[in-house]
Amino acid sequence: MYSWKLTHQALYCYNTAMKEFMHQYKFAGDYRLRAVFAAEFTAAIRQKRAEVVVPIPVTQATMATRGFNQVTGLLDGVKLTPCLQHRTLEKTAQSHKSRRERLQTPQPFALSGPVADLAGKRVLLVDDVYTTGRTLYHAADLLYQAGAANVISISLAR
Repeated sequence: MYSWKLTHQALYCYNTAMKEFMHQYKFAGDYRLRAVFAAEFTAAIRQKRAEVVVPIPVTQATMATRGFNQVTGLLDGVKLTPCLQHRTLEKTAQSHKSRRERLQTPQPFALSGPVADLAGKRVLLVDDVYTTGRTLYHAADLLYQAGAANVISISLAR
């Protein structure tokens, strides 16, 4: 499918405890829980020494209902380049899809904002949970199209 492979690191296993944490943080909207992993996740991101850090965005509908992006909420003081946006206002949450449905998801993102900042750069994509990798591969594909020299990814859990 792609002529490149995405190198990925996850800090934790997506086990029962992490699933419960994510439910409370993301879906119950307990933003205070961000502090549990923020320092460690931020340190791991800084160790990657990427020239550009791109967070996976949430849809406008998610932002309106949740009030925050769960990915950027986990980051303290990291300079972000928010050059991705969802092409649709709403989407079915990945957590509500089967593995097969996730893998068949069409490109959900479009490039926006400071795209010129990507040319020839080492880019780090940041997400909260890596399940099938489809979201990160879609995002990385666009970043490569925008001229990124190398794209790697990190998530809190997998």
